[in-house]
Amino acid sequence: MKKIVVISDKKYAIIKSKKVLEGAFANIIDNKEITSIILQDEANLRDVIKIQKNYRLITFDMILPFNLVGFIAQISNELAKEKIPLFVISAYSTDHILIQDRYIEKAKNKLKKLGFELK
Repeated sequence: MKKIVVISDKKYAIIKSKKVLEGAFANIIDNKEITSIILQDEANLRDVIKIQKNYRLITFDMILPFNLVGFIAQISNELAKEKIPLFVISAYSTDHILIQDRYIEKAKNKLKKLGFELK
């Protein structure tokens, strides 16, 4: 499997929101709160309870088997060694991480060392 990651140039915000945000990259809804990942410039502050800004989206651009074990764990461990915090979103067949812009160069270097091709 070719290991490709796509790193967005755009800035994202991670929001604890009062409601589901239309047009968001993702809305995560549980029985206690709504977390939305949205382009930073599109955040409507009246719907925001808390906001974390200046995140870059990294998408693992490959189909990951649903029963794959340890993929994100390995990446998370390697980024943790570099003191790079991350926010993980897993979709049905691929994964994404959000990393604050100030850590993006360190993350790129680590992902390259792990054998990923960056796009």
